[in-house]
Amino acid sequence: MFVILWEFEVKPGSEPAFERVYGSQGDWVRLFRSGPHYVMTHLLRDTSRPGIYCTMDFWDSELAYEKFKSTQRPAYQAVDRATQGLTLRERHLGSFLQSEPATPSP
Repeated sequence: MFVILWEFEVKPGSEPAFERVYGSQGDWVRLFRSGPHYVMTHLLRDTSRPGIYCTMDFWDSELAYEKFKSTQRPAYQAVDRATQGLTLRERHLGSFLQSEPATPSP
């Protein structure tokens, strides 16, 4: 599994719109679902820093994600442009490969 992490500082008052766009039924997820190797996205809100959110985008592999970005570049850029007014800052925190399968705690 390949995971991309982003951190966003959302403009004050734009939190509800941001959550709609970046949430599980939002614009980004709808775009990603057009890729056959997209798995899911988690949207996280920081409990100690108002207006700070993180997204975790899960893909089958890094190659699948890169291929998706390449083939869907115009659509990806369009969503990016349409949503940039919601944030003050965004930062790519990293891209990760899952080192072992997830298992529930005993």
